[in-house]
Amino acid sequence: MARVIELNSELVLQLSAWEKIGGLHSNPKADVDSLVSVTSSQNPWSKEVLKGVRAPGTGIPYVILLGSMRYSGGKDFTAIYGKGPVDIYEFSSGEFKRWIVSQKYQLTK
Repeated sequence: MARVIELNSELVLQLSAWEKIGGLHSNPKADVDSLVSVTSSQNPWSKEVLKGVRAPGTGIPYVILLGSMRYSGGKDFTAIYGKGPVDIYEFSSGEFKRWIVSQKYQLTK
């Protein structure tokens, strides 16, 4: 399952083989210096958390949302499972503006 790890000066959203297939993406990476904030939300399926449309990736509402969410001004990477809380990693630069990850997969070093 997806988890955020820190390697040297880089954050990596480490995906399993199935998540790479379902999300149509390899492990997203970002510089630690570009991390602006980490917040959490109890309702990952709300309009306050999710922006845009899923493309590409896998989505079954309230079950799984895995892959890129594209919207005007950027894109996010999501690894959301079920209705549980999520951590939202916001970045100032890089491929994705945010990573939205189910909370049971915490940051490890």
